[in-house]
Amino acid sequence: MAVLTTSQIKYSKKSAFSWCLYDWANTAFGTVIITFIYGVYFSKSLVGDEIEGSALWGYAIAGSGVAIALLAPFLGAVADHAGSRKKWIAFFSALCIVATSLLWFSENPDGSKNIVLILILVAIANLGLELGQVFYNAMLPNIAPPHMKGRLSGWAWALGYMGGLASLVVCLFVFVGLGDIAPIFELSKEKNEHIRIVGPFIALWFLVFMLPLFLFVKDQAADEEALPSAVRDGWKQLIDSFHHIKEFKSLFLFLIASAIYRDGLVTLFALGGVYAAGQFGMNFTEILIFAIGLNVAAGLGAFGFAFLDDAIGSKKTIIYSLVGLIVVGGIILLTSDKYVFIGLSMVLGIFMGPVQAASRTMVARLSPPHILTQAYGFYAFTGKSISFLGPLSFGLATTAFATQQAGMATIVLFWVVGFVMLWWVKEKDLSNA
Repeated sequence: MAVLTTSQIKYSKKSAFSWCLYDWANTAFGTVIITFIYGVYFSKSLVGDEIEGSALWGYAIAGSGVAIALLAPFLGAVADHAGSRKKWIAFFSALCIVATSLLWFSENPDGSKNIVLILILVAIANLGLELGQVFYNAMLPNIAPPHMKGRLSGWAWALGYMGGLASLVVCLFVFVGLGDIAPIFELSKEKNEHIRIVGPFIALWFLVFMLPLFLFVKDQAADEEALPSAVRDGWKQLIDSFHHIKEFKSLFLFLIASAIYRDGLVTLFALGGVYAAGQFGMNFTEILIFAIGLNVAAGLGAFGFAFLDDAIGSKKTIIYSLVGLIVVGGIILLTSDKYVFIGLSMVLGIFMGPVQAASRTMVARLSPPHILTQAYGFYAFTGKSISFLGPLSFGLATTAFATQQAGMATIVLFWVVGFVMLWWVKEKDLSNA
């Protein structure tokens, strides 16, 4: 398999921007489909019961998460032997795009509803999105020279936040409407066409904005061995990695630490709106504006801290960001004023983006080139394998103490545990070894 050395990596603005655009392209799915528009429509309108609908939606995402956790390390190992990563990105992106476009068919002309079909499509789309991300992340060391890895990862993450928000704004003002503001195209609301259309639209968004990656970003040369050989050798490499995990002690410890603090972030994104509504009585429009502000802050943080990542290293960037999350998160737990909560949340958002962006860079730094894609597979695996713990802890603490503040405190606890474990990770750049 051909691996680019440090001297062979030449920075190209066109290539870097094209790679970053993939984050802009795929984040729209999570923002519009999973969180804000289609997911809400599924629970409220398609199922007609918010509790049952939310549970079914959660089961679909959880099911895809299990599949991602099982497949990501193996596929990553195979890709490390097959060489080229674009073909994997193309396949899994296409899987997400096709499934997302079919979300239009949630309701039939006769009034019947296709709930099971939609759950299957969402699970498939999420599977394609996340597995494609494994191979996309692994392209980072081949695009950016060592002194720019942090910046490029941070810029891409920031662009992803902006892409998610841009797609949400377009959907709201073009198709859905917002409050008293009518959409530009008034589709029939009788069968929820104004909501269902976001499926095909986000599929088109993803397709259009991912094209520069395939047109302008150079890939590793494909290995001459056939796919069956790559599968065989990839499987052997995966087993070997498990047997010699002590040789990659820092990477192994980082994967566990990052899984814990990332689970805190995932829980915050999933339940932050619930906390805002329950604790401060915020309505849907207020929550939407709050979420937009939080994402803007996170994007700005990812962009700003990207320079810090290259200057002082990924580990220190993550540590400083986690300290910010823990301190601000702790203060938020003590406030009872809605506007103070909103202001502090914007500050919290500034530290959210850098944690995620620098973590992606950290995997690249700690992984030898011959197991890079596999390492990102493990990164996906560890994140998905414990992803249930955050929401479960939030729910149990809220129930036990009869207050959502207790649930929110568990998120801060996840950041603290991740921080302590990260402290013992030794950062040594192996990506060009």
